[in-house]
Amino acid sequence: MNFGGGGSEDGDVDGDDVLDEENVSHGNFAAVPSYSYSPPQGDLLDLEPYEGMLFESEEAAKAFYNSYARRVGFSTRVSSSRRSRKDGAIIQRSFVCAKEGFRNLNEKRTKDREIKRPRTITRVGCKAALSVKIQDSGKWVVSNFVKEHNHELVPPDQVHCLRSHRQISGPAKTLIDTLQAAGMGPRRIMSALIKEYGGISKVGFTEVDCRNYMRNNRQRSLEGDIQLLLDYLKHMNIQNPGFFYAVQGDEDQCTGNVFWADSKARTNYIYFGDTVTFDTTYRSNRYRLPFAPFTGVNHHGQPVLFGCAFLINESEASFIWLFKTWLAAMSGQPPLSMTTDHDAVISSAIMQVFPETRHRFCKWHIFKKCQEKLSHVFLEHPNFEADFHKCVNLTESTEEFETCWLSLVDKYGLRDHDWLQLIYLDRRQWVQVYLRDTFFAEMSITQRSDSMNSYFDGYVNASTNLNQFFKLYEKAVESRTEKEVKADYDTMNAFPVLKTPSPMEKQASEVYTKKLFMRFQEELVATLTFMANKVEDDGLVTTYQVAKFGDDHRAYYVRFNVLEMKATCSCQMFEFSGLLCRHVLAVFRVTNVLTLPSHYILKRWSRSAKSNVALEDRVADIINCYLESHTVRYNMLRHEAFKFVEKGAETADSYAVAMTALEEASKKVSLVVKHDGRISLVNGHCRENLIRNGVRGNYNIEDEQRSLACPLAEVSHFLFFV
Repeated sequence: MNFGGGGSEDGDVDGDDVLDEENVSHGNFAAVPSYSYSPPQGDLLDLEPYEGMLFESEEAAKAFYNSYARRVGFSTRVSSSRRSRKDGAIIQRSFVCAKEGFRNLNEKRTKDREIKRPRTITRVGCKAALSVKIQDSGKWVVSNFVKEHNHELVPPDQVHCLRSHRQISGPAKTLIDTLQAAGMGPRRIMSALIKEYGGISKVGFTEVDCRNYMRNNRQRSLEGDIQLLLDYLKHMNIQNPGFFYAVQGDEDQCTGNVFWADSKARTNYIYFGDTVTFDTTYRSNRYRLPFAPFTGVNHHGQPVLFGCAFLINESEASFIWLFKTWLAAMSGQPPLSMTTDHDAVISSAIMQVFPETRHRFCKWHIFKKCQEKLSHVFLEHPNFEADFHKCVNLTESTEEFETCWLSLVDKYGLRDHDWLQLIYLDRRQWVQVYLRDTFFAEMSITQRSDSMNSYFDGYVNASTNLNQFFKLYEKAVESRTEKEVKADYDTMNAFPVLKTPSPMEKQASEVYTKKLFMRFQEELVATLTFMANKVEDDGLVTTYQVAKFGDDHRAYYVRFNVLEMKATCSCQMFEFSGLLCRHVLAVFRVTNVLTLPSHYILKRWSRSAKSNVALEDRVADIINCYLESHTVRYNMLRHEAFKFVEKGAETADSYAVAMTALEEASKKVSLVVKHDGRISLVNGHCRENLIRNGVRGNYNIEDEQRSLACPLAEVSHFLFFV
């Protein structure tokens, strides 16, 4: 039993072709008439109906008239019938042109229901018809035939689009079933059928019919799969009280979506639920599995599971139910950001359930679709792909992207391409430059994401059925857990090699996980090739231009508030990934910020990410006191010292006053340091009195002056380092 049928490249289509008639039921295989079709044989193929013509059965008469209609160019339907008063059996039947009569516009039939998709009016009062009645012999005779139509007939190359002629034959169904089981979508299947039969008109049905037939196959398969799924979830719930599952609608007659999350998934969300991916790529013909996991990224940069959905009904209302159910299971706390396929229905549901969450379309999905929609451009222009990626990934501002995009579509003659216009309208939800002000837990703002963080990649394939899926699901969860444990072990027991003497690098190696430290180290080492030049200073915020040696035309701008120890870069890497970029670190280097300020260490990237103890509390003695006390005090003093030096050096008199004040201040500071910060009393006397009197008790001012030599030398070194 397969876990669902093949998905389509463009999604299932419930409607009909332009030439289809009105009153076709949505959601069913309406394009195929309910009666079976047995085409007439022999001489009947070329005959025109006439009164007195005999048939062996009503079905034979129906098949003949439909075959005649196909030759002529119109569609048929069954109209009125008359029954015997004795036994209720049908004794007379009329078959008419599908355009017979007029649409019933009775308001009583439509006033209580909303018509979302008004149907095209196709009935024009055509009188063409064939009536047959049964004889005592059991045969059926034509009692009336009207040949003339009051509308144009359809040419032979379009007849296959008419409803009564859209027949999926037995051999065609067999071929569709085989190709669907192999993972092919309706578009590729139709191409194979057209090649097999020698043309679309000889296939006898449209791609819409193929899609609907495949969807019905999947629905029939799901009916048995659902019960297996529910049995599994009930068993898991009994085994683990923290296991959560919910069914849309009646659990005994499930017709909607199913969601489940184990206790580990729910706990993971507490630690790493700031950004979430809702991965629906498995429902495509890549896997043919109608399920979608909610995933995130843990403190090692590994995919982590937040629950799974079994997608049976993919309407907007169903996605709204699914998202609300998932949110309830995750303690009602919505994520900061969310990544999904480029899907209008999913997007609409997210806007309603997560109005404050930043929604992003998966860039990999856009690129994949681009290869399909613009395959002819890829073949004709080998450089198009590189130009497209450069425009999307490497532009530094919205203005630069807009200019680059216009240049791209003009260069390749794509300004009027419908799909490109569509994704351009949605650019704020997938183009990098519009998104980097929001946290998405990616390690870089310029890297190309190859795919969503597909949690089950490597465990699920196109031939996976439901029974296999449960085993593979559990195996994937177990494997991911083992990888996280291994990463935890490596972080705690393998000490990274430091590449610089920077206290900041040592600090980061003790706080970050191994994977994140290596990424931070990469940025820190890169600062050695960057220059940071002050370009503006308003007294509170200083702006630096940061560029690589010899590459001044590609500069970044960092605004640094030294008193608050806060810096923002034009690349916005910290906002996007939670790690400081090389540009901010370059500014920290030239301004002697020796350690990372605490607000730039995200707990979700730290070794203590899954600890209930706050990061600042856990490392208070080793790191946090150093950050909050030394770094902040150092930079505030340094900021004031620069202003002091500038004023003191203006004249010879101000210089003399400044030096005297500096010497006096140095004595006082040294005295505090020597007595371990006990500023109130020393040996029962005020410090100021000790300094004024020179010697009191065991205190010797000459010893104090000698102790000042090293600190003053260090201060001088840092002042002149800039």
